[in-house]
Amino acid sequence: MAAEEVTISSHIQHHLTNAKMCSTDAGLAFNKACADSGFWTWNIDTLAWSIGLGLVFLWIFRSAAKKANTGVPGKLQCFIEMVVEFVGDNVRDTYHGKSALIAPLALTIFVWVFLMNLMDLIPVDFLPAFAGFVGEQAFGMDPHDVYMKIVPTTDINMTAALAIGVFILMIGYSIKIKGIGGFLAELTLHPFSSKNKLMMVLLIPCNLLLETIALVSKPFSLALRLFGNLYAGELIFILIGAVGLMQLPLHFIWAVFHILVIVLQAFVFMMLTIVYLSMASSDNH
Repeated sequence: MAAEEVTISSHIQHHLTNAKMCSTDAGLAFNKACADSGFWTWNIDTLAWSIGLGLVFLWIFRSAAKKANTGVPGKLQCFIEMVVEFVGDNVRDTYHGKSALIAPLALTIFVWVFLMNLMDLIPVDFLPAFAGFVGEQAFGMDPHDVYMKIVPTTDINMTAALAIGVFILMIGYSIKIKGIGGFLAELTLHPFSSKNKLMMVLLIPCNLLLETIALVSKPFSLALRLFGNLYAGELIFILIGAVGLMQLPLHFIWAVFHILVIVLQAFVFMMLTIVYLSMASSDNH
């Protein structure tokens, strides 16, 4: 019983571990050699899969754009037009400023996050086992020392990077539209204000604290919501994978339900991005 628990535990731990690369005194090192390397460690599987899926997104949409015509559209063109129209409608309904960036940004976020989430439907043992086989045959590595997480959004570093990008855009749009003075006034003179100048000055620390927390919480919520939902779904897939050959029917049942999570989380991330940028672009105060 104890051996079985250790086996299942090691199975789960192996699938939750990223392939890492770091720089040491001896040169580049990978995986277990990066255990004490500190902050500057690259999760190379997350980078490879996220960049690769981004290129797939660009290739699909570029192919559709090149084949687009005014006649009877093909299936791919119809699908792409539906996605673009869906995103465009949400941008028009939610973003109340004027910017040529928001719609392409929203489309990129929605499709890219969706593709990264979609990797969760691939049975958890297939690609990592193939990577272990390649590592063993081509490089003489122990397959248990070869790691590969194929769902980039189950890596907090990936979701945090996306959220930080949105946060930078929020700050940029706010300063661009309101000016630095308006941006600082929004942080220090709201939500509490007073016509008495002395009281207004006294309220600045309280306003600054509340507004800073509200501002910083937005990228935190973006990153943690996407990561938490996909990580939990991946963990269930890993547990299903631990049962052996019986994983396929169980995988199918959970995958049918998980499709909703995959699409919904991409949509939520896109919508919150639009909402946050719309709030940053508004000049209500």
